[in-house]
Amino acid sequence: MAGKASSVERVKDRATGLDKLVLREARGSSAEVYLYGGQVTSWNNTYGEQQLFVSKKASFKPPKAIRGGIQICFPQLGNHGVLEQHGFARNRLWSVDENPPPSRDTTFDCHINLILKQSADDLKIWPHSYELRLQVALSPRGDLILTSRIKNSNADGKPFQFSFAYHTYFSVSDISEVRVEGVDTLDYLDNLQSKNRRTEQGDAVVFESEVDRVYLSAPPKIVTIDHEKKRTFVLRKKELPDVVVWNPWDKKAKAMPDLGSEEYTCMLCVGAACIEKPITLRPGEEWQGRQEISSVPSSYSSGMLDPETIRHMQNM
Repeated sequence: MAGKASSVERVKDRATGLDKLVLREARGSSAEVYLYGGQVTSWNNTYGEQQLFVSKKASFKPPKAIRGGIQICFPQLGNHGVLEQHGFARNRLWSVDENPPPSRDTTFDCHINLILKQSADDLKIWPHSYELRLQVALSPRGDLILTSRIKNSNADGKPFQFSFAYHTYFSVSDISEVRVEGVDTLDYLDNLQSKNRRTEQGDAVVFESEVDRVYLSAPPKIVTIDHEKKRTFVLRKKELPDVVVWNPWDKKAKAMPDLGSEEYTCMLCVGAACIEKPITLRPGEEWQGRQEISSVPSSYSSGMLDPETIRHMQNM
């Protein structure tokens, strides 16, 4: 890709009829972002390898959310609130942000800015005025960075409260060969047990059955190791204290119309979130959260990352 410049192109997807933005970083990585849902549905590394999972049975017909990629969950995650599952941001039509706020990341020349504002329908179910901004960027080394800003635009002087998550579907080789590290000894809410609070007893999360957890006050860096592909996803987060870990396993997968019955074996959701302690904004106030994910080569031996992965993590 030497000599080529980074680019951003707006196209209409022939298969779905929906508008999307295609980011191509000069060194070879790329990403696709649908205006519907403000949703990243593709992230290829510099070798052209797909890092995100999207179901072959995913629906691209509003108001159904797209199954896979990175869903923007606002103003709630799951049923942790009174609204529809995962809130409404993931099944609304976003716009390109023509006047984005200045970005601190001057090194990322390959990025797009989107914005979502309340509709009349939104006000009926969540009576607050807001501005939700999203920047999606590719770094020169192919990392995918999502930065969200949420502003309270209420004219009536009322604060509002929300929770938020980047519901991130990673593509993995075999779920039984994957482990999530960095959550040992943490408390978590077990969504399979009425959100009961438990403490992680293992040194990592491994998958032998359905897992649906929100790990609380997690460290800023979480690592997902795919043994078979010898690939490690490094997730870094800011102002998003919690981490969602989810895989539906076989029984639930078969009951989901937009997920293949065997596709649970090649996907895993690990995403930064703020759930346990919802955020409160007064009128005019703004919150900003960020998730950065890297895909690096790794090997697994006695629970240690290989030196290349460690160096990459230390330099982030």
